[in-house]
Amino acid sequence: MGNLALDRRTLNRTLLDRQMLLRRAAAGTETAVARLLGLQSQVPSSPYLGLWTRLEDFDFAEPGTLLTERRLVRLVAMRGTVHLMTAADALRLRAWTQPALDRTLRTSTWAPGFAGVDLTAVAAYGRALLAEQPMTPGELRGALGARWPDARADSLLQALRVCEPLVQVPPRGLWGASGGVRYALLGTWVGEPGGARESAGEQDGSGGPGEQELVRRYLAAFGPATPADMQKWSGRTGLRKAFAALELRAYTAEDDGRVLYDLPEAVLADPATEVPARFVADFDNLLLSHADRTRVLATADKNRVITVNGLVSGTILVDGFVGGTWQFDKEARDRGAAAVVVTPFAPLTGTDWDALEREGARLLAAAHPGLAHSVRFTAPR
Repeated sequence: MGNLALDRRTLNRTLLDRQMLLRRAAAGTETAVARLLGLQSQVPSSPYLGLWTRLEDFDFAEPGTLLTERRLVRLVAMRGTVHLMTAADALRLRAWTQPALDRTLRTSTWAPGFAGVDLTAVAAYGRALLAEQPMTPGELRGALGARWPDARADSLLQALRVCEPLVQVPPRGLWGASGGVRYALLGTWVGEPGGARESAGEQDGSGGPGEQELVRRYLAAFGPATPADMQKWSGRTGLRKAFAALELRAYTAEDDGRVLYDLPEAVLADPATEVPARFVADFDNLLLSHADRTRVLATADKNRVITVNGLVSGTILVDGFVGGTWQFDKEARDRGAAAVVVTPFAPLTGTDWDALEREGARLLAAAHPGLAHSVRFTAPR
């Protein structure tokens, strides 16, 4: 007997359920961040919006409190991008993604700038610089450039960010706060001497217990999925071995016959489940964690949402699928007000329009209390 075939709506509803987008979860911020295995945070505000749309009674101040308490951190990990993660996951995931980060660095546009420099020495020098206190990028560039004057200081800093797990410390990353980047060593910041390097046993791609547990957690958040999907999320290669070592349930994608894997105890969502209007954050996990995004984003709409240089717009969900984009109106903020502008891909029904207008008003009231609010719609495009 063949595998059960899953249609696109079943995959859509199941992903939304596991991403806490089918219904908001009664969970705290730290629990949600762990369940999601982190949220992309190269734009510091993105995780706040991603958590608001997933959690009941989300408080925009809570992630900042957790960052200040060092229970959450922001650092480069999956796909070479900054993520908001729990301290425990930061130690683990940074070590696990290190081979992918190293590979990307060697082929990056930064590589010519540190050609001939021993990066082990750069990492050691960077650790010594940061042993006492956090430093700004400018301070690190100055010190690294003085130590290796024949190399490019900006390339040396990029190499240090890849070779060592550097946390961007508060007030950077706090909602409504201003603050430039300052770096600290992850292990020093969270009180784990040696930091991510102590988890090096999970770096070898052997498919061992540590990697298998990450596969289970990935599927719990993003499944059913393929090894290629997890590779897209993480940047790591060679994941088939870890999938094969686990007792997973296999399905078949109805549209193209791909084999999809899931936890044997995991539940599939009912494809007929109604999905409420949602404002999904820019750079959200929902759009960045599968090689095949069609369970939520139509192929024809990809370039409307994700640019060639990797910028990812905030999106609206209409019947569970990406139906347009949204953004805060910067001009309104300059006038002391708050507004969101919604650009649908197709004409909205009156019901969808009203639902998105109500949801946008709730977002503005939570994110910018005390300001005059408005939700505006542009013509479809």
